[in-house]
Amino acid sequence: MAGGRRAAGLLPGWGCCLLLCCAAASKVEVSMPALVEVEIGGTARLECNFSIPEDGSYTYISWFYIDRNSQVKLCHITDSVVLEDTDYRERLSVGEDKALSISKVTVQDARTFVCQVGAAGYDLGENRTELHVYKVPETPEIVANSGGVSVQSSEMPQIAQCVSRNSFPRPNITWHKNGVRLQPEENTVRFTATRTRESSGLYTVSSTLFAHVTRDDRNSSFHCTVHYWLQGQRRAVESRRVSVKVFYPTEHLNLRVMPSSALVKEGDDVKLFCEADGNPGPIFSFYKRGLEDSWQDLTPLTDTNRGVLSLNNVNKSSSGLYRCQTLDLDSMKQLEKDMELVVNYIEGLHVEMEPSSPVVEGGSVKLSCDAHSPLALQYQWSDAKGREIGKGNQLLLNNLTFETSSTFSCKVNAPSVPGLEQSKQVAVAVRGKPRIVSISSPLYVRHDEVVNLTCKAIAFPRPSVRWSINGTAHEYVENQHIASNLTVRVNRDLLRAGAMCRVSNEMGISEERIQLLETPESKGVIIVAIIVSILVVAVLGAVIYFLHKKGKLPCGRTGKQDITKPEARKDKIVVDVKSDKLSEEAGLLQGANGEKRPAADQSEKYIDLRN
Repeated sequence: MAGGRRAAGLLPGWGCCLLLCCAAASKVEVSMPALVEVEIGGTARLECNFSIPEDGSYTYISWFYIDRNSQVKLCHITDSVVLEDTDYRERLSVGEDKALSISKVTVQDARTFVCQVGAAGYDLGENRTELHVYKVPETPEIVANSGGVSVQSSEMPQIAQCVSRNSFPRPNITWHKNGVRLQPEENTVRFTATRTRESSGLYTVSSTLFAHVTRDDRNSSFHCTVHYWLQGQRRAVESRRVSVKVFYPTEHLNLRVMPSSALVKEGDDVKLFCEADGNPGPIFSFYKRGLEDSWQDLTPLTDTNRGVLSLNNVNKSSSGLYRCQTLDLDSMKQLEKDMELVVNYIEGLHVEMEPSSPVVEGGSVKLSCDAHSPLALQYQWSDAKGREIGKGNQLLLNNLTFETSSTFSCKVNAPSVPGLEQSKQVAVAVRGKPRIVSISSPLYVRHDEVVNLTCKAIAFPRPSVRWSINGTAHEYVENQHIASNLTVRVNRDLLRAGAMCRVSNEMGISEERIQLLETPESKGVIIVAIIVSILVVAVLGAVIYFLHKKGKLPCGRTGKQDITKPEARKDKIVVDVKSDKLSEEAGLLQGANGEKRPAADQSEKYIDLRN
């Protein structure tokens, strides 16, 4: 009895344990992913995995979604699938694994979905999944303030605006300057943001950046970044970089000259550049200091917007003090800058000749060249052909002749300023009586022939030419040279006396005779005949020697050979050689062994040149 009581006493405790174990074992277990993310327009697949004790089978499976804390049934699955009449009806499908698929997902599908599984004899099991839908935002569009901003603005100016379209869920926008994120700062940086939900359910967000700027921001770049979440990670899309026009007053001026101030020379075109560090550039004015500290306004020569003063073909008088003056129209602040312009020059170039009177042939002359300049000068002498003949400001010419009489040039230059040079010419005239340099003598002529007689001379002053005979004369003059051509007909008197060329000027007279020699025509004919005869004999001898060496010279003793042959042989060449001088023939017609043949057998022979 005691044991039974103990057993009976233990029974309630064991009963509770059995009840709990049975309760735990009687429930259907359902597992689902806590979160599913799908891009808008895609297909969401919601899995429902379950287990039934003792490998039992399910009785039904039901899918719901939560709408305002109430469940809305989507479908009921037993042996078949029954779709409820909801907005999802056309987009729902159930797979063999009882997973629920929703096609063409929209932003309204972002909600909680519930899967319930029932099995006979077991408690109902269920679980749920959060469906998140997303749309990656488009690359943000950024627009800078096209009007520009001023560093002197009392209000915080707008820098740029950024817009991102068609995203879900709603993203946020941040701002960056030179790659560094900007944070709101009182009286310095602030942002304004707006968001718009389109009819598609997607978001359009925009943000505007306001900030005070400094002169250094003229080189700054700005961009915006759109941030969003995807699959538990933060993502970002950046805009392009933009810059804004920054307006600031002029603080410094710089005045320079082109070409370099040290190299400006007379005749140059010079530009003075006034450079200001303000934006926009100020209005520029130029002045030049005159007498008694007065200032000449050079506005007509100035590009007032660009700050350029143009001085064309400058000279010594262009040197002086120049002033650039600016006026900032925003701040009404005036600045000025001065610069001394020096125009390098050479003036007073002159050449002197000693003695200054004309020089006689054989004499000497000294040339002196001088000029004035604030720079060190060099002198160079050259002749009429440009050849250098001396250096220094003096040139000594000795033993002058008509041939050396010419134009000489003195060139002066300043080595420290390339291109600064001047030159001047001087003519050295050498006086003297004429000198005949060329005459056509002796001249071979024929009687009654028309010939040209030539006489050339050099002299200064210019001479005149006279001939001792009459004819047609033509004169040619170049510098100190004179040439006279006389056309005459040859006669006995001219052959006997010749022709006299007489050249004279105020310094004297020179004359020479042209001798004419007759060339008879008969002598010419004899000479030509002799030359032709020599050539014929030479050619004939060469032919005979060639035939003899070849063994084709049949010099038989039977007398004259018949040249009459059959018709087929008439095209061969036959040379008939005759001679009046037997001794000469005997010398030419030797036998093959070198023996001479009798003269009686050589009165008339033929040489057959046929094969």
